[in-house]
Amino acid sequence: MTDAQIDPAVTRNKERDLINALTRMGSVIVAYSGGVDSSLLSFYARKVLGSKARIVIAISPSLAREELEAARKQADQFHWQLIEVRTAEVELPEYRRNDAMRCYHCKKTLFTELDDLARTQNIQHIAYGANVDDLQDFRPGHKAAREHKVLSPLQDAGLTKDEIRFLARQAGLPSWDRPQAACLSSRFPTLQPITSELLSRVERAERCLHSLGFRQVRVRHENDTARIELDQLELPRLSSDPQLMAAVTAQLQEIGYRQVLLDMQGYRAGSGNRFGKMGRTEGGS
Repeated sequence: MTDAQIDPAVTRNKERDLINALTRMGSVIVAYSGGVDSSLLSFYARKVLGSKARIVIAISPSLAREELEAARKQADQFHWQLIEVRTAEVELPEYRRNDAMRCYHCKKTLFTELDDLARTQNIQHIAYGANVDDLQDFRPGHKAAREHKVLSPLQDAGLTKDEIRFLARQAGLPSWDRPQAACLSSRFPTLQPITSELLSRVERAERCLHSLGFRQVRVRHENDTARIELDQLELPRLSSDPQLMAAVTAQLQEIGYRQVLLDMQGYRAGSGNRFGKMGRTEGGS
């Protein structure tokens, strides 16, 4: 993303609308994931409301440890006094069966926890990081948000993903250019049952690739096959090095995969839909 893709004056007007909306809230719990959307919302909520803005992250097997640590580090940097809650969506049969409404059950579990927290801490509102671009896609989690009356201030202010990254960079948020980090459950084809053990396998496979310096990584889990997706700029490093590919294959086989494939088309958001009807995900906003 370059600044040429947005109009800074228009973006600043939207920023003002966001600040005004947060001011009117009085107090809010922000559902934080460490992604750029929820990070920007957290930044402005704390800037406007101070301690009346509670920043909360959900801990579950579907959140990669690397993502959690990055989210914690950013929250510490900005003194957000991060609150952590444990959610058990992976234990729900309706979540584990992994149909098209998986994200609905995930968000419903989260928002139920945040409802309880809001009541005990006397917080008036709950908000999450949905943006304008999300309106173009099928997002079952939005249904859960409506049911729980969860607000989407970034969306209401008309902020796009590019504008959010622009403001996040201006704010000095480390997540401003962080690759999209959808939950680990998004690596599974629709209707392939999800377990904590399989989520751990995917996490270890992606951590292996991250340890080799690859930044934008997805390991799609297809039964006993791991299908590796890398950013187009990073792809040649692995595709043109048979020894490195052999080493990666050996490590992923040790983790539990019988076959390891490299997707030569590279990483694209939602690309899992091409294989066995992989489900969409709400991602890490």
